Amino acid sequence: MTREREMAACWVLLVILVPSVVRAQSSEVSVILNPHTGNLSTVPGRRDDAVAWAKLTDTIQDNGWAILEVQSNEKYNDSIQAYAAGVAEAAVSQRLIYMHWMNTMFGYCGPYKYQTPYCEHLRDYLAANLAWMQEQMELNQDQDYWHHVRLALLQLKGLEDSYNEIISFPEKTFKLNPFGFLLFQLGGDLEDLEAALNKSDAKRKLGSGSCSALVKLLPGNKDLLVSHVTWNTYQSMLRIIKKYTLPFRGNASGGPVVPGWVQTFSSYPGTIFSGDDFYILSSGLVSLETTIGNSNPDLWKYITPTNSVLEWMRNIVANRLATGGQEWADLFSKFNSGTYNNQWMVVDYKKFSPGETQVPSGLLTILEQLPGLITWADKSDLLYQTSYWPSYNVPYFSDIFNASGQPDLVKKFGDWFSYSKTPRAQLFRRNHTLVEDLPSMIRLMRYNNYLYDPLSVCSSCEPKPNGENAISARSDLNPANGTYPFGAMSQRQHGGTDMKVTSYELAKKHMMLAVNGPTWDQVPPFQWSTSPFSNLMHMGHPDLWKFDPILIRWD
Repeated sequence: MTREREMAACWVLLVILVPSVVRAQSSEVSVILNPHTGNLSTVPGRRDDAVAWAKLTDTIQDNGWAILEVQSNEKYNDSIQAYAAGVAEAAVSQRLIYMHWMNTMFGYCGPYKYQTPYCEHLRDYLAANLAWMQEQMELNQDQDYWHHVRLALLQLKGLEDSYNEIISFPEKTFKLNPFGFLLFQLGGDLEDLEAALNKSDAKRKLGSGSCSALVKLLPGNKDLLVSHVTWNTYQSMLRIIKKYTLPFRGNASGGPVVPGWVQTFSSYPGTIFSGDDFYILSSGLVSLETTIGNSNPDLWKYITPTNSVLEWMRNIVANRLATGGQEWADLFSKFNSGTYNNQWMVVDYKKFSPGETQVPSGLLTILEQLPGLITWADKSDLLYQTSYWPSYNVPYFSDIFNASGQPDLVKKFGDWFSYSKTPRAQLFRRNHTLVEDLPSMIRLMRYNNYLYDPLSVCSSCEPKPNGENAISARSDLNPANGTYPFGAMSQRQHGGTDMKVTSYELAKKHMMLAVNGPTWDQVPPFQWSTSPFSNLMHMGHPDLWKFDPILIRWD
């Protein structure tokens, strides 16, 4: 097969995508195994003998969220559980998957672009990386790690096969389409791959933030709250809160069920991890991150398709296998891809006792990643000293800060790129003391009073108040004809697109409070039909995004 035909074949997926929107969508599906033929198939409803089961409740128009539960049956081996879990998820969410693809991925290295140098390089990189991981899986070394890499790939394979209605449990060696649903998993990784592979129109604007996060000890240490605000394009707001109950064993030979076998997380149609990222795990851990990026082009040389596992996969493996923050960091650090470079916070609720004043070791682990470099440390002492840990897209560790190119940005643009004086650092420092309970935590994480707050002023902008300078950004409110020193401050269909928060008691039950859509209590709500971006694809979205937080609870 010629390269042109091979690349075009990768887009057969989109030919199949179109009719999926008109198929009836079941809200509850079981994946069953025929004991005589060995074939898998889907049937409506929940069956006790199912290999996997999924239920989707779509309330996006009512409250901004769809809710998905996926559960597999430990009576079957891990591999078939993983594949069937992907099959079940796609079977109940085909319509949302189609719309989210059209809103966010349609045309990315598509039929009219697959011959561009960047798309050629990206396809070669992904194909080589998949082949290298397949080789590692066959070596039987570090069996726990590679077993769970394989399970994640099998789950993705099941998702894609089910969507395309070609369900067939694969042999030991199997291939994934580099430009199929793998692209859904690469949202964060692609930002760095675009730069490393010299994409001419790379989408990341200088200074573009991606998420705010806060770990907050309440007065008297009576509770520990963990919250995350995703910053993303508004086209990405077709959202699902997911609960995976996947009782996988430690490795292919068996052993106990992995610590993180139950996971609740905010997510998107067609993805098998969070992407935000925000996870509540049965291990007692809560893991979350904000992006720090990389502005040092000298580091791109460390991004290679071999000896590398992309970030989305490494966080899946760490979330499943780790029992504590240090173990999570050890697992995540293996095979650093140098892509989706983030500051990770891992909170171990097993270490927390309400009202306890003595600093518990291992409660809060902070990890930062760059191409070729990872640093982590236990920061529980600093959390108890200051009562909060804020995260806002600027590296904390000096070696990461210096290596990332951040000092040059400070020299050129000033304190906006510094760790302690950037607007969100000052906002968190001033306002975290107002947090006394869950409602006040939500108010802080949705905070945007940019027209009146002096900390939201951009002195080199015109006009000077800027919607980017807030805990939950609203860059759509910046005037299109304004003057801005760098791209992140301009008018964009980008900002804080949600808020999630959990607590000591809520996390025990995998529960959270969550709200979807740009903040609206201090600024006008976002509405597609009246916005400057009404011509952009936003299939399945509510027109007016004005929702209150909801409690995510599970039966």
